[in-house]
Amino acid sequence: MLETLSRWLPLRDRTGDDALPLFCLPHAGAGASAYRPWQGKVAGVAVLPVQPPGREARFRDAPYQHIAPLVTDLATVVLAEAGDRPYAVYGHSLGALVAFELAREIRRREAPEPVHLIVSGCVAPHRRFDDGPPVRNMAQPELVRMLRRLGGTPEWLLADPSTLELFLPAVRADFSVKETYTYGAEPPLSIPLTVLSSTADPRASHETQAAWGEQTTGPFELHTFAGGHFAVFDQAGVTHKYLAEALRPWVKPRPWVET
Repeated sequence: MLETLSRWLPLRDRTGDDALPLFCLPHAGAGASAYRPWQGKVAGVAVLPVQPPGREARFRDAPYQHIAPLVTDLATVVLAEAGDRPYAVYGHSLGALVAFELAREIRRREAPEPVHLIVSGCVAPHRRFDDGPPVRNMAQPELVRMLRRLGGTPEWLLADPSTLELFLPAVRADFSVKETYTYGAEPPLSIPLTVLSSTADPRASHETQAAWGEQTTGPFELHTFAGGHFAVFDQAGVTHKYLAEALRPWVKPRPWVET
């Protein structure tokens, strides 16, 4: 299990053993490094970026094409890492959908659920939203144009044919996970849920993100960013503030030391 954990959670946050683990799930095509700049930025919280297969150090591992096996394996990893500690889950875009189904899978196991679910850049799972033609079977030039319009992918990567050969299979697989997803009706979650929504997100309208509130009977918060699909990364300081506010009830106070 230690080897499995090191593959899925390669970037450790050195915030102390008493910090609240926050498992961060990346957007389509992205890996754990997307959240590296967040480590150490939320007091009392250990940001643990998740590394799905098919990218970065795991580029040789076959990526998932469907959500069910992904959340089945991920639930085992999250529960093993958390142990008897409280923990929270954050996901952006595809990562938000995976985070939601992860929470439901953990509930089905009757295992300790996350103390808070935080999502951004994603339509509420029970709502429909036309965000354009399917991506998983797009011709490469069209796919590159779409990624360029969406933002969030470095131009050097999109302009390098050899790098694209390594990068695009994970992108296609991730969009396959999203585009083959079918929402299954279950009772709402009972845990707190926070949404970080953007005003000009072409892949998730503000209205459809607000509908996440229907997925929990617990406390619900909706915060709005002025910006596009990657506003939570472009305005990381604001994101960290909202994360700190959401997770404050589970963060252990630091001892006061007289100086």
